Amino acid sequence: MTGRQEPYYVDYDADFGLSGLAEAFTLSPAPEDTGAALALVTAKLDAYDRECPVGSVEHLSADERSILGYDTSHDDWGYAEELREDVRGLVESPLADEAIRAVWRAAAGGGWDPAAHGMSARDWLRRIDETCAARPPRKVPGRRPAPGSWWGAWRPTADEVRDDVVAEIAGIAGIAEAAETRSCRERSTGFLPSPDILAALEEVAARVHPELGFRLFLRALKVYSVRIEKARYDRFQALGERFGHPAALIDLGLDIAWPPIDTARRDATWDFGFSHLAGQAHQDWRESREEIRKTAAGDDFGQTPGSAAAVLLEDTLRLLRSALPDAAVTALWTGASNSPGRTDGRDWLRLIADVCRERLREAAPAYTPVVAPARTELADTVLREVRETAPAVADKAASPHWHPVPATDVMDALEHVVTRIDPDLGFRLFLRVLITLSVPLTREQYDRYRAIGERFGYGEYHVSDVDHLIEAG
Repeated sequence: MTGRQEPYYVDYDADFGLSGLAEAFTLSPAPEDTGAALALVTAKLDAYDRECPVGSVEHLSADERSILGYDTSHDDWGYAEELREDVRGLVESPLADEAIRAVWRAAAGGGWDPAAHGMSARDWLRRIDETCAARPPRKVPGRRPAPGSWWGAWRPTADEVRDDVVAEIAGIAGIAEAAETRSCRERSTGFLPSPDILAALEEVAARVHPELGFRLFLRALKVYSVRIEKARYDRFQALGERFGHPAALIDLGLDIAWPPIDTARRDATWDFGFSHLAGQAHQDWRESREEIRKTAAGDDFGQTPGSAAAVLLEDTLRLLRSALPDAAVTALWTGASNSPGRTDGRDWLRLIADVCRERLREAAPAYTPVVAPARTELADTVLREVRETAPAVADKAASPHWHPVPATDVMDALEHVVTRIDPDLGFRLFLRVLITLSVPLTREQYDRYRAIGERFGYGEYHVSDVDHLIEAG
């Protein structure tokens, strides 16, 4: 794998440690013997080494590297150490060997059973540990040698999260026990793990470490294809965030019962819709189907598949069906994107709508696009902010180096959107225009924008896109 990436501790978004190794076993044919099983362990470690190259930090001074916690000589804390930490926790735990075996088999899909090859579960874990220990220290410039203080400063203690993890496992255990009494564990939730497996997972969370128990629990849910309702999924993500897990660790492979697409549901963390598409544009954009599709397919973690396309389509249809002149459409896009001005107005909107419909046919074929009534209660509030800013940008131009569009035209188009189309869309585009025109803000203005964003239900970091414009002092 080529190209610059962030270090493991920043940007490794796959499963890791023993749960990550178990995943590798579920994705491979069952090993025929112990040597083949240990070869899978080695292959997993090798794959990590290949897949996480780290960019050089040689441009940083020694003091800067020290402040950031980088060690430019070696890295002795990578995937192997994460794996060894998990393994040692189980080997040294008070858990019965049969409980450890049950957890391993559930997480690894049952394809490799150490008992079938004359080993106890602890013997198998010790062989994994020996394989990791035999590897030479990694020599990768620019990596931290161990988890840094920023992680330890907020990482929850085991006591703080143990009960929450155990409660989630117990919730699934309750479903499994009820299914057992009906003599049928295959339900709409998938083929449930047995109560014995879930009890063993509870033991790991309660008596070894809740973070390890949580990862192995997730892995078992994925192996058994247990259907998880959205509320439970949200709790999983909240737990993962407390542990510092990337959202993808929870998401990938989990069978989630998504609610229907609802464009009125504001569950994006950042910007969304037409304003988000404008924010992705840059001077090298070719404004093609492929570039639109990247945004249309960019559902956030926790969003029903197809949501990004649905909200983008709704914004686009609002503009298409409005009386906004083509020239104003071009001014609006240029002002919000700062990319070279387009001259085809509605043709651009039609292309966006077409790509969104393609994406929805793939991701949510049952969805019928709708344009909900605009939320007009904040129209006057948004309009005041637009009009207050207009004099400050009167002498500016959007896309000044390519096809300049007077900022006055952009602000006029924004007023039209706010007053005649949709104040929500108008405010989102207004925030984009502030960025492209580099409009300085006071703290009072920014606080007002935050309040408007909260009333519209925007995500946590949506309005913070403009906080760099706040003037100091």
